Amino acid sequence: MTHTTTVALPPADVLARAKTFFSERVPHASAFLEKEGPQFVALRGQGGEEVVIHATPGEGGTSRVRASTLLFDQAVGRFLSTLPLASAVEVR
Repeated sequence: MTHTTTVALPPADVLARAKTFFSERVPHASAFLEKEGPQFVALRGQGGEEVVIHATPGEGGTSRVRASTLLFDQAVGRFLSTLPLASAVEVR
């Protein structure tokens, strides 16, 4: 599934929070950094499952955030709920 929203943080802060959240706050479904770039982090969990978080600058200091995963949907939802949301989360 893909989760999309806008948050009131710069992209670098969103990505830093994602790395911390998935390695420390989700013990039963932890995921650790595998790849990263200026606008994304790819995290790998147990069994090789991947979570990818992409954050790009938005208007007025916000960031457009897109998270994609097949297995970690509940954890992604929990992560997004920790951010200062500027729009509703759309899940597809």
